[in-house]
Amino acid sequence: MDRLKSKRHRYIKRKLRVRKKVIGTAARPRLSVYKSHRNVSVQVIDDTTGKTLKSISTLEKEFSSIGKSVASARIIGKKMGERLKAERIDSVIFDRNGYSYHGIVKAIAEGAREADLAF
Repeated sequence: MDRLKSKRHRYIKRKLRVRKKVIGTAARPRLSVYKSHRNVSVQVIDDTTGKTLKSISTLEKEFSSIGKSVASARIIGKKMGERLKAERIDSVIFDRNGYSYHGIVKAIAEGAREADLAF
């Protein structure tokens, strides 16, 4: 159990280290990534007001069949970029949320860039 506790502690330290540098505003909100064991979710947050502007997840009905993979993460990122373009948000600040920029997190970023979202 000690190993799991220390692993979680290291994750929280990484997350806080990233969050102290990454702050979203109304002009450039923060695009935050969260991975669970089965699903992926992405939120766009305005930190000045503390409100979530848009969110997307593999738990939604439209994405329930794709699951958690790199290919599905790219689809999620692209769909989030399209939703933000509809709201006239062109640029965001990417928050990897303590995860390494690899695999699913990287695929979400690439998918959002495919939808012409600037980081």
